[in-house]
Amino acid sequence: MAAIASLSFPALGQSDKISNFAPCRPLASVSASAICRRFSRHSLSFSRASTSSSRSIIHCMSSVTDVPPVSETKSNFLKAYKRPIPSIYNTVLQELIVQQHLMRYKRTYRYDPVFALGFVTVYDQLMDGYPSDQDRDAIFKAYVEALNEDPKQYRIDAQKMEEWARSQTSASLVDFSSRDGEVEAILKDIAARAGSKEGFSYSRFFAVGLFRLLELASATDPTVLDKLCASLNINKKSVDRDLDVYRNLLSKLVQAKELLKEYVEREKKKQGERAAESQKANETISKCLGVDTLYYPSFLVERKY
Repeated sequence: MAAIASLSFPALGQSDKISNFAPCRPLASVSASAICRRFSRHSLSFSRASTSSSRSIIHCMSSVTDVPPVSETKSNFLKAYKRPIPSIYNTVLQELIVQQHLMRYKRTYRYDPVFALGFVTVYDQLMDGYPSDQDRDAIFKAYVEALNEDPKQYRIDAQKMEEWARSQTSASLVDFSSRDGEVEAILKDIAARAGSKEGFSYSRFFAVGLFRLLELASATDPTVLDKLCASLNINKKSVDRDLDVYRNLLSKLVQAKELLKEYVEREKKKQGERAAESQKANETISKCLGVDTLYYPSFLVERKY
């Protein structure tokens, strides 16, 4: 955390093996919330398509007439989670929920497990270090339900994609189209929709999901991302740009959390010093009072008969 200016994406995740995929621009003097405002763009709906492997892939779809205002989504979140959230987390969460609302209710939005993996990755890294694990889970639930989606499905799909990616190599990750399997069917469906330009709305959460797959598969060669994007019919330049934005967002948050940690430690130290001073003063006063009383001349002590 010391070299914040050169901080790269893997330093904030669980692996240091993929830092070559996208160069990190120098950090500008921009707030985390300002970066977060650029983090997302796209949107959503509900439908169900069956795959050849007899499994079904669930998508989310909403018609234009069903779109609630952003204020309703934010209100739903605040009603579901009423406890105060530290400002360092709350500011970013409020920005993200606005951006994800725009994704959620865009006509061409489709929920898919790669998108879920990306969002879960973003959320878990943003909320890393939150004071309470229980509250962090409750906030996640309130956040996703405010968007009229299923938080359990997000977690289940993210875990499924992570487990699959851990069993892959760089070659097998890219060669999903030649194999059968549940995750392979999901990726084939995404590639078909992205290739047809219908029923697919690219987002930065999707880009982060792709990066997470590469990370878990220990795909260190930068060309693997090129090949995976080509296989999925995704614009590689968009992915590079969005991963860079994400990396910068997390870098700014690391700085903010470091400052918060230092502030809390200073305040604890000051409180300890004040408590010690107060205790010392009380002991001095008590000692003085005890001595004075002991040596009071008897004729100065009031007596009542």
